[in-house]
Amino acid sequence: MNITPIAYYHTKLKTKFGVPRQSGIVPELQGIIQFEPEYCKADALRGIEGFDFLWLIWGFSLNDRREGEWSALVRPPLLGGNSYMGVFATRSPFRPNALGLSSVKLLAVKSDENGLALLVAGADLADGTPIFDIKPYVEYSDAHTGVRNGFVDNNRWRTLEVVFPEELRSMFCDDDFCALYKILELDPRPQYHDDPERVYGMPYGEYDIRFTVDGGVLTVVGVAELE
Repeated sequence: MNITPIAYYHTKLKTKFGVPRQSGIVPELQGIIQFEPEYCKADALRGIEGFDFLWLIWGFSLNDRREGEWSALVRPPLLGGNSYMGVFATRSPFRPNALGLSSVKLLAVKSDENGLALLVAGADLADGTPIFDIKPYVEYSDAHTGVRNGFVDNNRWRTLEVVFPEELRSMFCDDDFCALYKILELDPRPQYHDDPERVYGMPYGEYDIRFTVDGGVLTVVGVAELE
């Protein structure tokens, strides 16, 4: 079966670094799903505005592994990157078929000079991610409460205290700053990194966010325009 993108996702996160590790954990982060011309048809979206959430099936387009290369065991970031689990017991991007599945909140259906698009929130995708299919999220069949969640039940993402100087914070509108703050709070670094002297850079929109992490405190030390 050959599959081709029906749309592409666009957001302020231009690289994998900083992308939330799961959908829904940064609900303030917004993005646009822009349809390809062949699928840019109003009839294809008829009724979609009646749903609050959507499922996206998409491609791990920024994987640095060759096509067909995969491993039966992977190291989930939630376990610190030091413990192995079976690939099918995780949401690792390195899979036999590099497909992702995410639930996002539908904010609006848009139509402009670029055609039809969906404004969504809470995605865990980088800018330019190909979307292969979209399906409505249906609560009665898709939501399951009181269930076991494997190794996730006994492990939680730690959050960091974020120090963001006011003179740098004022460079962002309230909505963009709120999403950026939540991304930083969740610690975008690889989980095995622990160097308080290292300065990290994270592209966010037109800016490069520079920060350090010492213990449980992330300090933004600079914001520069990307070239």
